[in-house]
Amino acid sequence: MDELLEQFLIEGRELVEQASNDLVSLERDPADAALLDTVFRAVHTLKGSVALFDFAPMGNALHAAEDLLGAVRSKKVALDRVMIDALLECIDASERWIESIASTGRLPADAEHDGRRITEALTAALLTEGNGTPAAAESNTWFLDIVTREADKLRPARASGAPVTAVRYAPSADSILKGDDPLLFVRSIAPLLALRITSREPWNAQSFDPYSCNLVIEALTSAPIEGVREIFRPVAEQVTIVADVLGGLPAESAASDSDADKPGDRSKRTVRVDAARIDALVDLVGELIVAKNNLGHLAALAADSGSPLASALANNCAGFERLTGEMHRTVMRMRMIPLARTFGRFPRWMRETAAKLGKEVELDISDNGAEADKTVVDGLFEPLLHVLRNAVDHGIEDAATRKAAGKPPSGRITLEARLDGDQIEIAVGDDGSGLDIARIREIAKFRGVMDAEAIDALDDAAAADLIFMPGFSTASVVTDISGRGVGMDSVRTAIAALGGRVAVSSVKGAGTTVRMTLPQAVLVSTVVMVEVGEQRFGVPIESVSETHRLPRDRIVPIRGGEAFVLRDRTLPLLRLFNLLKLPRVESNGSEAKVLIVKSGNHSVGVEVDGVGERLDVLLRPMTGLLSGMRGLLGTALLGDGRVLLVLDLAELTA
Repeated sequence: MDELLEQFLIEGRELVEQASNDLVSLERDPADAALLDTVFRAVHTLKGSVALFDFAPMGNALHAAEDLLGAVRSKKVALDRVMIDALLECIDASERWIESIASTGRLPADAEHDGRRITEALTAALLTEGNGTPAAAESNTWFLDIVTREADKLRPARASGAPVTAVRYAPSADSILKGDDPLLFVRSIAPLLALRITSREPWNAQSFDPYSCNLVIEALTSAPIEGVREIFRPVAEQVTIVADVLGGLPAESAASDSDADKPGDRSKRTVRVDAARIDALVDLVGELIVAKNNLGHLAALAADSGSPLASALANNCAGFERLTGEMHRTVMRMRMIPLARTFGRFPRWMRETAAKLGKEVELDISDNGAEADKTVVDGLFEPLLHVLRNAVDHGIEDAATRKAAGKPPSGRITLEARLDGDQIEIAVGDDGSGLDIARIREIAKFRGVMDAEAIDALDDAAAADLIFMPGFSTASVVTDISGRGVGMDSVRTAIAALGGRVAVSSVKGAGTTVRMTLPQAVLVSTVVMVEVGEQRFGVPIESVSETHRLPRDRIVPIRGGEAFVLRDRTLPLLRLFNLLKLPRVESNGSEAKVLIVKSGNHSVGVEVDGVGERLDVLLRPMTGLLSGMRGLLGTALLGDGRVLLVLDLAELTA
């Protein structure tokens, strides 16, 4: 039972999340039959799992939700906002109850009261149309469950057009003492297409009464309804009979809703593995990479001897390097989960927040199927939520203001993600009022985040970046939802802790966009070693488009800086010791060693003192006091035991 409960908690959380996300999407497109089917299946599966345990309030509420969804699927009622609200309340309660079960092993004390209230709300939503009048269609949809489960057995009847009758028989508790035999009635049904027997109340081992009937019998038959009624005439008050249950269903419902595996899915096999075990495996692979680098260091030392042993060592080192790299890529794929897991939590929140603020807001999400390490996906929720809060509260104007500005009354917020090599770029944009740069400068001066003269010297883009400064806040823009700029330093800190960086751009009156760039995973990264004086640093190989030996007489001063011409393009020249604020290094020789790197939409040259070997390293984000330090991607452990700092040249040269 403990194993069943653990499995129920795992699957229950997933089903609740899926149902919640799909319900919000369904509200925007009530005609989407596929979405309706997935919500129904999630609620149906969750209800079935709850039935294994003594959680009656939860089971009753989910049963009512299933009835409502079944009625919508069979087109007996039309989905409206009242129904969506009732269904979402049921899902919210289910989420609370699951967490209570996980922590205490039981439902909370108020579960019975809440469950009854939710069940009544769902029933009322089923019996009432959106205009407040009673629904004309019949609401008795209990048979949809057995129709869905037994879809394969019903295909011949559907193909032939034969009517199918559903029977629900709930024998009274004292039926056995009265001489009734429930199973005898069922045996008399012919032909019997499907049969399901469940308990009316949860079984209780302590108070089990063998003479009390606790059954609910549901059956499907193609027998004429008159004959079925005759069979159950002695217990007619205990029986519900519904004729032609397939007639009101879409043609594909009975066939497509089967819980059996589809032919194309039978080759797919999944195994649930504790995340801690995968984390341990990642750590072991990291140790292997360090050992591989150490072996390479030893092979390099032995190469000068020219002995057969040195040659064999070099060959084995190459094979070890290949296998280690493949192992790391395989393990990291095991940790990859869709960004949709986090993104899918926002439509529901946006719906409720916009309603609370009295605004019309549309949230467009595009994750492009991107996946990332579980740590990255989970860690994105809080910073993204904060940015979205600012967008809906202070970015998007109210409908009247938007109309006056010539905008549509409904604001638009976009959340988009895309892969760029081994990195993920996430952009949150709105079409609202944009940042007030003058106001930002005033607040920054008042809060003392920088010297007034330095603030005045900033261009607009740099001034907008001040919202990420610690201490940047203003009571005049604080609400119970958010404040534009209030706490944005926490966003930058959170993204930096994941090894990423964040930037903002804005156009007055047209909107604001916050962009985040993060590593897709804990990476085995190929870096090129560069030297500045006696110090060595790593630079990701993908950030360097080429290396170039530049004659010093081709370096020319421009506006206080330096530049050079490369294949008819003029590129600025920066020196790495200046970017890192290291002591000045005197230039040696007639040529400068230059890395050509991309900075934003342009390329720049970065002079270094030396370019060394390429090396595969396990890149780890900066932590502790160095977390969020500008220009550093992370650290790596070299084969000789030294720690290598890996630079983010794109950020250093921006």
